[in-house]
Amino acid sequence: MKTESIKQARFELRLSEQEKVIFEKASELSGHKTLSSFITSVVRKQARKIIDDHEKILATENDKEIFFNAILANHEPNEKLKKAAQKYLALHSKNEFENFTS
Repeated sequence: MKTESIKQARFELRLSEQEKVIFEKASELSGHKTLSSFITSVVRKQARKIIDDHEKILATENDKEIFFNAILANHEPNEKLKKAAQKYLALHSKNEFENFTS
């Protein structure tokens, strides 16, 4: 069975004694075997959330730009849209007349 080795990188972090006590307690309560695995897990989740939120904002900004560019563009409606508008107006003007005369 071939196993892939994962390249490890070191990250140094200085904590106050109070932070370390809190983190160790949370690590123990959450079932992590080491403080490092706890911190890695929590930071990974938060990093993923930050990245996902940022990507949603970018997608939303891109969608907004596409939407407003489409609305602000000076395009003539095609024949299908013109027919649909005529049908809508004919139907609704008839209903409004019936409601008015009732």
